[in-house]
Amino acid sequence: MSKYLDPKADLTFKKVFGEHPNLVLSLLNALLPLPEGMEIKTVEYLSPENVPENPGKKYSIVDVLCVDNYNRHFIVEMQSIWNTEFFQRTLFNAASMYTKQLNKGKAFGELNDVYALCLVNDESAFPEYGAEYIQEYYLSNKNHTDDRHTDLSMVFIVLPNFKPQNRAEKTMHDLWLKFLTEIDEKTDDADPDLLSNKDTSEALEIVRRSAFTDSELLAYNLYWLNVSTEKSSLERERMEGREEGRAEGEKIGIEKGEKQKAFEMAVKMKRKGYSVEDICEISGLSPEEIETL
Repeated sequence: MSKYLDPKADLTFKKVFGEHPNLVLSLLNALLPLPEGMEIKTVEYLSPENVPENPGKKYSIVDVLCVDNYNRHFIVEMQSIWNTEFFQRTLFNAASMYTKQLNKGKAFGELNDVYALCLVNDESAFPEYGAEYIQEYYLSNKNHTDDRHTDLSMVFIVLPNFKPQNRAEKTMHDLWLKFLTEIDEKTDDADPDLLSNKDTSEALEIVRRSAFTDSELLAYNLYWLNVSTEKSSLERERMEGREEGRAEGEKIGIEKGEKQKAFEMAVKMKRKGYSVEDICEISGLSPEEIETL
């Protein structure tokens, strides 16, 4: 029986980062490009109700919401399947958290920064950027890119693209990404670097299989079953789309070929003095098409 559970599952991720403020604080400090001297010192969890209903009457669900000692707001989400709507959903969640602050009677100038940290366990994310594992989005001036605002920031980390850095000093950035990418049901012995660090060793204890009840293990396995089912469904849809595209391409090719043969036939008939009416009847071309030959 395996020693650990995968921290990327819904249940395990929330146990580590949704129930231990010190660990989500460590994760955010490690993975977000926060202004120098503005590291997070304390965090307080917020209720998911702080993200309002979207126009489609469906709740935008995120994994962890919290606020820090500077009153900056953070959304932390683990996404196992990437789709074209995920970027827009993340932006909606972040913008909703930003505007929701006005409900407290604040003036616009008092609105606090919002950061969305999105951990994506799907290598198909951002295919246009190849093997890059971090994509950062901010509000910035097009003509003066150094004029960057953190009012609304989104950081996407594509976990399958992360490759550990070969350096003597292991940063918390590296350690947390190693924890998220290397620990799963196949792990019997965790990396010594993870075991020797206070934060990641605590996280390892939380995801030990022995710490979970039978009902939790059932929910954990069901989560991965649902992920596999959805990925298979999406792959099947992509395959069907490719097949339909190929069939449509072949159909267009055949039609173009038949059209070309009709033109060649019409040219020969026109040279031999056939009337336009006869050429139309035999070739299937219109009088206008024949006049252009």
